[in-house]
Formats: sequence, C-alpha cells, structure tokens
Amino acid sequence: MPRPIQATIHIQSLRHNLAQARLRAPDAKVWAVVKANAYGHGIEHVFDGLRGADGFALLDFAEAKRVRDLGWRGPILMLEGAFELRDLELCSRLDLWHTVHSEAQIDMLAAHKTNVPQRVFLKMNSGMNRLGFAPSQMRAAWTRLNALPQVDEISLMTHFSDADGPRGVATQMALFAQATDDLPGERSLANSAATLRHPDSVAASDWVRPGIAIYGSAPDYPEHDAAHWGLQPTMTLAAKIIAVQALSTGATVGYGSNFVADAPMRIGVVACGYADGYPRICPSGTPVLVNGVRTRTVGRVSMDMLTVDLGPVPDADVGSEVTLWGRATNGAWLTIDEVAALAGTVGYELMCALAARVPVVVA
Repeated sequence: MPRPIQATIHIQSLRHNLAQARLRAPDAKVWAVVKANAYGHGIEHVFDGLRGADGFALLDFAEAKRVRDLGWRGPILMLEGAFELRDLELCSRLDLWHTVHSEAQIDMLAAHKTNVPQRVFLKMNSGMNRLGFAPSQMRAAWTRLNALPQVDEISLMTHFSDADGPRGVATQMALFAQATDDLPGERSLANSAATLRHPDSVAASDWVRPGIAIYGSAPDYPEHDAAHWGLQPTMTLAAKIIAVQALSTGATVGYGSNFVADAPMRIGVVACGYADGYPRICPSGTPVLVNGVRTRTVGRVSMDMLTVDLGPVPDADVGSEVTLWGRATNGAWLTIDEVAALAGTVGYELMCALAARVPVVVA
C-alpha cells in the first residue's frame, strides 16, 4: 500500500478566499497570483478554484503555458517580464501581458518583431528596491514605451515592502502618485497585505494582486490570523500513525535525545518528515492534530518520520489521522502560519516546500 501521507487542496476554500479579496476590492479587478506552481499547491490543482479571477499572475513562462493549456483565455501577467528577447515571442504567441521594470526590457521590446502590439505593466520602484524604475525615471520610461509600435496599452504598477507591518504603505503610495500623476493607464498597487489592511491602496488600484491570502494564510501573522481576515486554509498535509511507543520516565525520543519524558507517556510515530516538506527545525511542542484533537510533536523531526504526544488522545493508535496543518476530518483547523512561526519562517515557505513525493488530491 502507499505510504500513508497526503496533501489535500480545498477548492471551495480557494473560491471562498478569492471572494474575500473581491469583498475588499469591489471596484477593482483581481489577479490570482499563481507563481511558484500556485504557491506549492499545483496550478492544475487550483485552477477550478481560482478561475473566477479576472486574470492570473505568475513569472515562469512554462507555467503561463500550463494556464493556457487549461483553457484560460483571459489575461495572464508575467510579474518579472521578459528575461530575453525570445520571451517576447511567447508573449505574442500566448497573448501574455508583461511587466517592464528595466531599460533592457524596453530595448528588447524595441527589437521585437510583432504584428500585434503588447500590453505592458510599467513598474516603479517605490521603496522595495528589487525591481522597477526610480520615481525620477518613470516618465522617461513611459515616453519610450509609448513611442514603440510594439506596445499597446501601458499600465502602471508598484509593490509594497511593508503593507503587513507598522510602516504601512503611505510613503510608497505618495511617491507612486506623484511620479505617475498625469500618466494614463490602469494602476496595480495592492498585494495581499495591502488588500486586507489598507483600503486606500485598494481604492487607488484598478487591479489588486492577492497571493498568499487566496491560499488561506494571513500575510500579517501573528498580528492577525487567517480567521481574523475571514480566510480558509487551502492545503491540508495529513499522515497517519505507523507505530506507537510507550515511554517510561526519563526515556528520550529521536536523534540527539533532546526530548526527555518527565513521566510515563505514549507517543505516536507519524509517516511525515522533512523529506516531505515538514520543517526539520520545528521544535518539540509544535502543534499537530491527532484525530482532530490538538497535541504536540516531541523530539527531533527525522527525514521520514516525526513523533507526537498521544496523552491528549488516549484512543489514538496505529492508523490514526495526524493533521500537520490544515483541516482534520472532524473539521478542526490547524493553520499553516502557526506551524511556520515555530519554524522561524512563514506559511509561504511551507506551502512551496511540499515535496514531490507527497501525493496530492483535490477535494
């Protein structure tokens, strides 16, 4: 029989979370961001849940083709734009909109041979300092693009560095507004955190770009959790207990013997480890659900196994369900954000780290 571990993608939760983004941006169109193979969920797995979006945003051309192959005929935005001249041929063939964030990309457009002008999103660096033109360069870049016969409509965009924290978005919004004051074109400003936390940035956006929020993770955890924003987790990672051990007082668990039982206890050995994408760094005490009951890990996470305290679940035995994150069979939830925080990271990383060997089903 197959090893008892599985990831489940929840289609209704994806639809619900997309609807939450629309509630907060009723006058804007919505990009469903599906970069990094839909944040580790699988583009093909999430498509039916997100096809109610106005467009899909990603950055890998092979992934863009996968979206087209699924039958999507609406907008697709390449968030990092073209990497080389021949990428623009794909933009023409697949009808892709693309970001322009550098002079080199404008040069590529000027050299591109096409009969159909392309829709571009001119990106401004308003303080993130990754991609985009400085505010003082935006008008010159827009003027160059506007003069090219290869370019059709020009939209304008930026990306917030601190929408999830106390610095907020006001400074970046002001820079963007000043630099683009009388330039025509649709605007795209708000990412997940801005869409949820900063209605002023949503009001200034013709397109919002929710990413992590549509996968049910709170972008500003631990200040707020997913439930605060009305979001539902979209990925469940679950396994089963494959062995049970009875420990006496003073017995240790796992490599390094860094967990010592302070009283007799039962532990369950679970068919999940860091080779499945569960963080090795998670300490003893990281929450899990066993048969839907909250308990904790004990000892170090191994490559293929981890161990859990069965004290709160005395009826648990071999074959019992263990929810590492997501929704248990009884409806109880364990958010990926809580697990990620104990691993010193964010839910994004855990989603993207789901190993290829873990079977995935859509429900």
